[in-house]
Amino acid sequence: MSTTEGTSNYEYVSARVRARRAALFDEEDYRKLLRMGPGEIARYMEETEYESEVNALGARYDGVDLVEYALNRNLAKHFDDLLDWADGRLYTLIARYLRKFDAWNVKTALRGIYADADSQSIRDDLIRAGEFDEELLDRLSDVGTIEDVVEMLDTTIFGDHLEAAYEDYESTGLLIPLENAVDRAYYEGLMGGVSDTENRATQLYVEFLQAEIDFRNVRNALRISRSGANIDPSEYFIEGGRLFSASELGQLAGNTEELIARVRDSPYGSELDEALDELERADSLIGFEHALDAALLEYSNHLSHVFPLSVCPVLAYVLAKQREVDNIRAIARGREAGLSEDEIEEELVVL
Repeated sequence: MSTTEGTSNYEYVSARVRARRAALFDEEDYRKLLRMGPGEIARYMEETEYESEVNALGARYDGVDLVEYALNRNLAKHFDDLLDWADGRLYTLIARYLRKFDAWNVKTALRGIYADADSQSIRDDLIRAGEFDEELLDRLSDVGTIEDVVEMLDTTIFGDHLEAAYEDYESTGLLIPLENAVDRAYYEGLMGGVSDTENRATQLYVEFLQAEIDFRNVRNALRISRSGANIDPSEYFIEGGRLFSASELGQLAGNTEELIARVRDSPYGSELDEALDELERADSLIGFEHALDAALLEYSNHLSHVFPLSVCPVLAYVLAKQREVDNIRAIARGREAGLSEDEIEEELVVL
């Protein structure tokens, strides 16, 4: 098992990641899936690198349930492999980044309770790839109220931020304050453990995190602005990016045109052109958020090519693998719900 001791093995892990990335679904795979029902999707997955998961779960589940469980189990396996391969500082950087799935699971529990979903539905959507153990994840699935979640997590990295945001949740009735608090806790914890004064490999890691934080700040500010809630976006600003200060983002959140102009003139302008065009013409944030996801994937790929012997190829793979799972899930759920191919395609992010 890999440890934090010893020398980082960037070359070995990068080579393993390249092989895994080559196995990801491409546009042709997605076009085939769009024409299939949930059962056919599961059978198609059985002929790919999801074979072992589909076979192991096929006796207990079928249709969308089989697809869902196979996707989540496969995702966790691949990310566990990353930690098994990595040594030294590289292991530490990957482990800290994979806490994003703890953040995902907290938000999944909050959203499930908010929507009055049953505990099994919440449990099905959890991704067991972070640091939370099985016991805590099961407890998250079973709690009955938002307040219970906040209290349960009081000793984790999310505790203080959730407690501070709970009053805004109660006064607005919206999950936005709590979801933003989860993001803030995760990213501030990440940035607290690195410095851009270290070697070039770590500097690129910081650049990647800065981009992800900047994109998250833009997304969160626009969500708050368009919700109509009486919430100051600066109160949920995530430190560590390079594009805005808290006060600047708070001022720009209510003026989409100025915000778009500011981002266009930023170092991310070229990567975000399509996303910004989508925001200008969209009636909702959905298209913009999908375009943001695509832009972050492109930016991570760019950093990977600039310095292939760093953590950046690993992080780019994590994003790409997560996006593949999200895409397959969206197709399976869309087909089950009777959505058209065009409607499902709007939910996909494909590079």
